[in-house]
Amino acid sequence: MAPSLVLLLLINAYPLVYAALQSVRDGTLINAGEYVGLENYRATLTSPAFWRAVEFTLIFTVVGVFGSWLGGLGLALLLRTRIPGRTVFKTLLLLPWVVPVVVSSTAWNWLVATPQSPLPSLAEALGFGTPLFLADPTLAKITVCVFKVWISVPFMMMLIGAALAGVDHTVYEAAGVDGATKWQQFRHITLPMISRSTYISWILMTIFCVNDFPTIFLLTGGGPVDATTSLVVLSYRTVFQNFQVGPGVAIAFLMTVSLVVVSVALYRQIRKAHV
Repeated sequence: MAPSLVLLLLINAYPLVYAALQSVRDGTLINAGEYVGLENYRATLTSPAFWRAVEFTLIFTVVGVFGSWLGGLGLALLLRTRIPGRTVFKTLLLLPWVVPVVVSSTAWNWLVATPQSPLPSLAEALGFGTPLFLADPTLAKITVCVFKVWISVPFMMMLIGAALAGVDHTVYEAAGVDGATKWQQFRHITLPMISRSTYISWILMTIFCVNDFPTIFLLTGGGPVDATTSLVVLSYRTVFQNFQVGPGVAIAFLMTVSLVVVSVALYRQIRKAHV
């Protein structure tokens, strides 16, 4: 393991240490600045913009994780049945995950960005007015979350499908002989048998959602009026637009600590899963 550990340290250790040093200084991108201790963290934790970003990040993550998991679970179960064209259907379902997010966000902007876009025009024709999906703060939050679920469902579908493939059909046959209903089989056989994969997928998707910069930035840029500004977008703006490296890196470190706590909690659930 030594070569891998050395390579990992060379790639990650130096940037991590350098970033930690920057988080306790008042420097810029070209100047290290003076040591200010924990002032950057204090300023970050007392900033209303930070807590608004925390709120949206939580919403975005919860919807992204559980929305994509439910969608992926439903599609994985559907693909286990003998529906016609299952292979073609499965290939098409992978497209949102395979297509670059730049292409996907451009397509969604075309669909919803202006009053003349297809979805607002359809809503107006049906008598629902002209919804401004990316200009109204509430609708923008919903749109971004739905977009995240849409591009993440294929990933969840693949993970859950691989877990379901390892479940022996004879278990369901035995349960059926004993009189178990389909719901009872799902609750007491399917969910426990895929529990480890479920917790792993939640860990991965939580990391993906919290660190997801392109999905939000390409679709809304963090707007309108900062309604869809997540922590990673706020960190980017602080460092590369406001040129405040210390506070921006402090936000990133607080994100890292939160991800470690969540990952450890879910990892403990994986160890408790006996199947």
